[in-house]
Amino acid sequence: MAGQPELERADLVAMLAELAGKPAAEVGDRIGSMELAWLVHLVEQRLDRRLDLTDDQLAGIRTVDDALAVFRTTLTAAADG
Repeated sequence: MAGQPELERADLVAMLAELAGKPAAEVGDRIGSMELAWLVHLVEQRLDRRLDLTDDQLAGIRTVDDALAVFRTTLTAAADG
């Protein structure tokens, strides 16, 4: 989609590595509430966009892949609408 910010799994892993102070290769797939809050903050900051996530969306994020899917959906919906 034109104009949609690119967000890749590697971006999220790098953000989590920054939080944990360790190499990206050592970042696990599971994320907790603190990591999720960090990801939301950094994605909003780096893309200069607000992620309007519902409680259900937040509750469904347990892994890096879950976060990526929800963030992409939210960013796409914002770009469309």
